[in-house]
Amino acid sequence: MSVWVSKPGSHWPHHGGCGLGPAPTGWLCLGQWVAVASVAPLWLSFAPVADMIAHHFLLSTEQINWLSRVYFVASIPSGVVAIWVLDSVGLRWATIVCAWLNFAGSVFRTLPFMVGGIQDPFAFLMGGQSLCALAQTLVVFSPAKLAALWFPEHQRATANMIGTMSNPLGILVANLLSPALVKKEEDIPLMLGIYIIPAGITCLLATACLLESVPPPPPSARAIHSTSEKFLDGLKLLLCNRAYVVLAVCFGGGIGIFSSFSALLEQVLCVRGYSNEFIGLCGALFIVFGVLGALVLSLYVDRTKLFTEAVKIGFCLTSVVCVAFALVSQLQGQTLALAAICSLLGLFGFAVAPIAMELAVECSFPVGEGAAAGLIFVLGQAEGVLIMVLLTALTVRRAEPSVSTCQDGQGPLDWRVSMLLMAGLCTLFSCFLVLFFHTPYRRLQAEASASCSIQEDMSPATVDRGDGGRAPHSSFSSPWVST
Repeated sequence: MSVWVSKPGSHWPHHGGCGLGPAPTGWLCLGQWVAVASVAPLWLSFAPVADMIAHHFLLSTEQINWLSRVYFVASIPSGVVAIWVLDSVGLRWATIVCAWLNFAGSVFRTLPFMVGGIQDPFAFLMGGQSLCALAQTLVVFSPAKLAALWFPEHQRATANMIGTMSNPLGILVANLLSPALVKKEEDIPLMLGIYIIPAGITCLLATACLLESVPPPPPSARAIHSTSEKFLDGLKLLLCNRAYVVLAVCFGGGIGIFSSFSALLEQVLCVRGYSNEFIGLCGALFIVFGVLGALVLSLYVDRTKLFTEAVKIGFCLTSVVCVAFALVSQLQGQTLALAAICSLLGLFGFAVAPIAMELAVECSFPVGEGAAAGLIFVLGQAEGVLIMVLLTALTVRRAEPSVSTCQDGQGPLDWRVSMLLMAGLCTLFSCFLVLFFHTPYRRLQAEASASCSIQEDMSPATVDRGDGGRAPHSSFSSPWVST
């Protein structure tokens, strides 16, 4: 285990009070990780040009949907493995494995163009997408772990926000880049080849430059020596922790609702005559305003430590906007209102995500960050699958004439009941969280005690002098040594 060892006469830099100092390489490490995370959403690169992919490879609509749906299916079992990798193997190897899986998946998808005579290109496309989906789970679960190990407590929420939001930004880039590259079917190999370039660069960067899982010197008492429980013991503690279970169910439900919203937005709005360009704009506003909201709220929480209040208020505001979307989305010609609602939905909903991840770690300490954050995302994906199946099952085909712009060649769907259900579920999760979630900040309390003890141990000791006086002793012995 890599541990910081203090030498006689040396000291840790500190940031006021009893706190330890920020690791000078923390932002560099975060930058390397963000580069990997922003490339990870390669599994979404087919979705914006699904019609051309289907026509070029002679695939059905169901096969095209599985190229994106594979992420939801793969993230549930692989998420448990990702939790173990983060808390047992370490952040460095988790990031390296993620980068290599992403690079291998991007190359595997191009084999139908590189090797002639392939009879079933869908198998190669699906295989590449599956590898990228496996990489995605390691990316999604890592920000809380990275923030805890590489940043002091007054920078953790901001670092977690940057790590968490890099993934939606990567999704935004994929949604913009794929249509820009593919103007006709002959451009599909070009798109796949270009996606290999950033995947290869980040793979090289992670392998060659990310050398440690934890930094010297340690940025906080938490990073000096881990008190995390073992994998199975940690999972048992999480399931017995009432506050964590409430947060996991409610925030996991929020993740499921947002996943369903992103996947079904086009189908919901095209029924009312909105163009694909406008729907794409709504999706972009959803992500951009979400990143801005997360930045502002993370900076605020870093200063105030009001994790619980921020999550509860943000969740309630998200529910109000979700109700507004359920109503306005069923009306025609409401472009300005819908654009504003999607912006607010991202502003409030995305802003809560990194804070909720930090809160999950605070209420579940000493369970490892990977387990605390990862189990919520696994539960969120499972809830997302159930919510999406339920929402689509409640739709009915309408026989009357409509202004639908949907290109599926079938009658338009009625989403009114589904959207009201989505708003109702969001409101239910919000009320449940506000009423039943209460927790102390266990990690901050433990670090405050540990940091003060460290500072006391590092203060100049005194020794007896021969004339009966006292003289300062210039060195101390650290209880943390290399092993």
